[in-house]
Amino acid sequence: MTVNHRKMVMGVIVGNRGFFPDHLAKTGREEILRALAAANMEVVALTPEESKYGAVETREESRRCADLFKRNRERIDGVIVTLPNFGEERAIADALRLADLRVPVLIQATPDDPKKMTIASRRDSFCGKMSACNNLRQYGIAYSITTLHTESPDSPEFTRDLEWFGAICRVVKGFRNLRVGAIGARPAAFNTVRYSEKILESHGISIETLDLSEVLGRIERMKDNDDQAQAKLAAIKRYVDASSVPAPALLKMAKLGAVVDQWMAETEVTISAVQCWTSIEENLGVVPCTVMSMMSNELLSSACEVDICGVLGMHALQLASGTPSALLDWNNNYGSDPNKAVCFHCSNLPKHFFRSVKMDFQQIIAGTVGKENTFGTCVGLIKPEKMSFARFSTDDTSGKMRGYVGEGRFTDDPLNTFGGAGVVEIPNLQKLLRFICECGFEHHVAANLSTVASAVYEASTRYLGWDMHDHSCENGAC
Repeated sequence: MTVNHRKMVMGVIVGNRGFFPDHLAKTGREEILRALAAANMEVVALTPEESKYGAVETREESRRCADLFKRNRERIDGVIVTLPNFGEERAIADALRLADLRVPVLIQATPDDPKKMTIASRRDSFCGKMSACNNLRQYGIAYSITTLHTESPDSPEFTRDLEWFGAICRVVKGFRNLRVGAIGARPAAFNTVRYSEKILESHGISIETLDLSEVLGRIERMKDNDDQAQAKLAAIKRYVDASSVPAPALLKMAKLGAVVDQWMAETEVTISAVQCWTSIEENLGVVPCTVMSMMSNELLSSACEVDICGVLGMHALQLASGTPSALLDWNNNYGSDPNKAVCFHCSNLPKHFFRSVKMDFQQIIAGTVGKENTFGTCVGLIKPEKMSFARFSTDDTSGKMRGYVGEGRFTDDPLNTFGGAGVVEIPNLQKLLRFICECGFEHHVAANLSTVASAVYEASTRYLGWDMHDHSCENGAC
């Protein structure tokens, strides 16, 4: 699947300090612009006609830069501060304060060449970076730093850091004024997916509710030959092998999908969580899994069992990677290997996750509501890939958002089971499981076939202000 990233826009501040070699500001600006162009990023920055070398050094240049950024407020995803020499830390901090963009900021400093340490060429950006960071902290401006203290804009290290920073910016922007659909009430037996709407609202995340009775009523009034229902029916047949599923069940799924699509468009809802059992099965006669799988596969993440915080984890991973996310149960041990487990759902996993996939019936609840009422699951084994995982939760006791992230891999270990499932291998898994249980986290976890846990952690802690645990740090990776 092609990674789906829109072209990003970065504000750039070129630092300069007059009694250091200012020709480095000129070449430094050129270098950072080339690096951003190579990363397919647009740039908003002062030109050499607007300030000396297009850099920021004086109060007037800070204001000019801030005005430029404010005119492009809706376009700018993040700001990169480049230090080709020591830089004027006050001017940098003032520009960011005056612009008040409230977007992620990356601080990059260009290394000195040991062969060019005379007064004509010495940068001192190694030291200037500390001063810039010190001032930003004084000003209360959040910022990120590169992997190495100094990195050339044309280095492989900076290329990777730029990709990481882009992911951070997408997560932060994607959670700004986010609207989430809660379709139906949570299953009565699932206290585990309780959450606080008020805590989410305090973080700029709004919940739009839709009662299942409204969904069922709209479906009942929809004619079989309705254009949107027929279009959705055709899309379902293209999406997954449904040759063993009765035609009436497919039409019910199509109507369900059409109704949900209409409602999400009307209410400007981006992602959703659905009451997937057992009212829909008892009153409509299908499961919503395929409809949800299709949404997730189109990067409109949809979680089962009205797990609102679960779909937030899916959304964060999807924003960072540009690929679909799934919601899974930490479900079973895998033999005696302490670092392996079975992740499973019934399933609504996006097609992107599977080695091969077909539509079937939901075996777990078929015994309760009848097989004929449970068609619509997407079943198959998860393909072996690297994976990132995330879990967010509202902590009502402390009034905070909290969660954890980490990375591992789905393996090709044999697994003979139903639903959508795969064997996952995670270093120090037992320590993670103990952490989940001791902290009282849910049994659901969002997963994505990528390595973006670090970006999600940085975005959620530094810029969203959430209490997070990075399991990767337990493995000596931090």
